[in-house]
Amino acid sequence: MTVTVETVRRRLAHIDARAQLEKLGRDQFEGYASLFGVPDGAGDIVAPGAFANTLRKNGIARVRMLYQHFSHEPIGVWEDIHEDSRGLYVKGRLVTDTQRGREVEALLRQGALNGLSIGFRTQRARRDAARGLRTLLEVELWEISVVTFPLLTGSQVTAIGAKNDHVASIVRKAAIALHVASN
Repeated sequence: MTVTVETVRRRLAHIDARAQLEKLGRDQFEGYASLFGVPDGAGDIVAPGAFANTLRKNGIARVRMLYQHFSHEPIGVWEDIHEDSRGLYVKGRLVTDTQRGREVEALLRQGALNGLSIGFRTQRARRDAARGLRTLLEVELWEISVVTFPLLTGSQVTAIGAKNDHVASIVRKAAIALHVASN
């Protein structure tokens, strides 16, 4: 009997994300729901400032956290949504009192699920016929979903809360000590 062993090499994406030194609770996560200036799979590019009006007018309480864009599957609440120089930063808390919330938390922890995707209505856009792209200048943000396959590569969860607060505390202390030592 011959045994064949195959190895699979996976390319890792390099993502520049700010270091997380503040504590994320066990059921919290953060990431980028949208990135500025990056075309998505449908040919849309989000311009800086595209979310400013909807966030100012409606706040974050009206933006739903959904599972796979299903309106009947809310899974948590957003605690922070704002634009920064990179894109639309989000921080949210899963409701683990629900079955789907617990499932999403487990899938995020294992890396089986890590995409983020926005649901919106276009308010203002500009077409670039030569490149076949549309730049979104203003959107009405309805929801942000945790998804398996985001249309925009790079819109994803960048950190999740520690399963064990003791381990997280040790990592935070080590990061602070390293930062102090390097200065």
